Amino acid sequence: MRAMVQDRGRQPLELVRRPVPRPGPRQVLVRVRACGVCRTDLHVVDDELPAVPHPIVPGHEIVGEVVSCGPMAELPTGMRVGIPWLGWTCGTCRYCRAGQENLCDQARFTGYQLDGGYAEYAVADERYCLPLPDGVDDAHVAPWLCAGLIGYRSLRMVGDAKRIGLYGFGAAAHIVAQVARHQGRECLAFVRPGDDEARRFARQCGCAWAGGSDQLPPTELDAAIIFAPAGPLVPAALAAVRKGGTVVCGGIHMSDLPSFPYALLWGERVIRSVANLTRRDGEEFLALAPRVPVRTEVTTFPLEQANEALARLRHGRLSGAAVLLPGA
Repeated sequence: MRAMVQDRGRQPLELVRRPVPRPGPRQVLVRVRACGVCRTDLHVVDDELPAVPHPIVPGHEIVGEVVSCGPMAELPTGMRVGIPWLGWTCGTCRYCRAGQENLCDQARFTGYQLDGGYAEYAVADERYCLPLPDGVDDAHVAPWLCAGLIGYRSLRMVGDAKRIGLYGFGAAAHIVAQVARHQGRECLAFVRPGDDEARRFARQCGCAWAGGSDQLPPTELDAAIIFAPAGPLVPAALAAVRKGGTVVCGGIHMSDLPSFPYALLWGERVIRSVANLTRRDGEEFLALAPRVPVRTEVTTFPLEQANEALARLRHGRLSGAAVLLPGA
């Protein structure tokens, strides 16, 4: 099979040929039909996450077709499944037993500790494969598997907040804005200062206001969700949120938070992070998204152009999400 592989951290991916992997116990072999390109993939290839194993095949927004099963695996061949970031957990630790499998200390993640979907085939634990709804094609459903799931989990963390600021308007935010509107909420978008195209895109996605991340919104926010991996946005969001409001950090990696006056946090404001996702998040979101319905904006690339897709994501030259099509 063809695969885009990184041999060392902070190096471009290389297109190589390697044997099709064999599924082990409770694993399935999946022919990859589409794989979204996520900001977390940048953190993997830029060596910003700890102990990235090399060589590694990135990619954790995988849409594929089951072609064979390993021992004890029972998914039917031909079934279309989604393979998300969370690829395996121990099932026995305090977190797993409490329904917090996203916090499992032994968890393994697709495209990070486990080879991912920047390839023609991938193997995955069948217990962490999500059945996908009909009616949405492979390229447009792929971003749901991380941008959608993390965005949905982040939205749940703000409770019943009615006016929500979205900092960093990319793949996750453009999905969250649609879900929030469906729930009767109002979204305000904060983009890179001077990025008029991102402002227009945010308004097209239903945001009531869009401005630079260096601006205060026209009215106080009930909550804010930060998708951009920039620590200085935390005090900026705190300054925009009313007393008792919540700031959610939705990324797996963020630059260091600067010091800020306690007055920004005072008034029972809350800062919290979102870590990974659970299978329950996947089941709930994949049931909800078609009802909204969520429409993803995607730019597709053939597999061998994965480096170009990552570069465009890194420099903010995408509206919505990038998706690799291995069969293109």
